[in-house]
Amino acid sequence: MQPDEAHSLAARAIEGDPDAIRDLWRQHRRWVAAILLAHMPRDADVDDLLQEVAMAVLRNISALREPRLFRSWLRTIAMNTARTAARKRNVRLRLVGAEPLDESRVSAPQSASPETRELAHRALALARELHADYSEPLLMRCTHGMTYRQIAAAMGVPVTTIETRLARARKMLRARLDEEEAKTAPNEPASEAAS
Repeated sequence: MQPDEAHSLAARAIEGDPDAIRDLWRQHRRWVAAILLAHMPRDADVDDLLQEVAMAVLRNISALREPRLFRSWLRTIAMNTARTAARKRNVRLRLVGAEPLDESRVSAPQSASPETRELAHRALALARELHADYSEPLLMRCTHGMTYRQIAAAMGVPVTTIETRLARARKMLRARLDEEEAKTAPNEPASEAAS
């Protein structure tokens, strides 16, 4: 769909056209599922969260002022829905006396050293800061263990695109970790650096 057609469809949806709302949801459902999969807790049900996003769209679309901002608005709703699911899960776990899941343990089990667990936690935080084209497939792969084919199907792109995005995401993440490490490393005395 061309940008002008997409904006026109979003404008009609904002005005309350039920067909336009339904068409917008059909076009974006897979993309929303990919966002949810990247950001939701491991034990959440993606279909339940999709339903929550759809209801939020129906309730709030009339408040959207700029049709061209529909996708970013929808992405925000999806991410907020995933984060709310994580908060609710953590509250439920606390109520029953269980420890909320620290997602860094996905990469670093409890048996790992504290330094390794801290590195995993920092890497996860930095991965979330990457552009969505890179962070979302990386999070689906690392926190949900999805295959390249599953990620490609969820995002609606070819497997080769996922392979490329994941390779770039890992490279960007390594660069950011190196930058962060360089900032926190103590400066070497000049005499040691010269030897």
